[in-house]
Amino acid sequence: MAEEEKEEPTGRAAEIGLHNLRPKPGSRKRRKRIGRGQGSGKGKTSGRGHKGQGQRSGNKRKVNLEGGQNPIQMRMRKLRGPHMKKSMPFENFRTRTQPVNVSDLEERFDAGAEVTPESLRAVGLATRSDPVKILARGDISKALTVRAHGFSGTAREKIEAAGGSCEVIEGR
Repeated sequence: MAEEEKEEPTGRAAEIGLHNLRPKPGSRKRRKRIGRGQGSGKGKTSGRGHKGQGQRSGNKRKVNLEGGQNPIQMRMRKLRGPHMKKSMPFENFRTRTQPVNVSDLEERFDAGAEVTPESLRAVGLATRSDPVKILARGDISKALTVRAHGFSGTAREKIEAAGGSCEVIEGR
């Protein structure tokens, strides 16, 4: 049994160790040795060409410099601010809600009524199909059961202080 060969683990995990770690072939390149004679391929002008700004030491080419040509930032039209639809795509990130104030609820609903987006639509407050958010402008003295997609903190406090209740509707 001593003569039997031991099975060695196979696979990549067995090969890797601190003694044989190397970067992947082709991932590391040797640095370019310039100015080492004509035989190196990068001698004499060291890859900088003849004369001009790019040949001088300390040269840094500016990204927006286009010589005598009118630069791109001057050629393009200026569309500034979120109010212009073509300037930036703010519409994709905007959350649309219909505001309804507490004072409007006070005027249009009787005490003990149940306020929903459908009932708001019936009295002419929430005319669009967007979610309804109750805001706190004005005062309320009637106890209402309000169901809406959102409430401001102060609006919730005013409705509950008047003896009403607030329920959040999920979804649109």
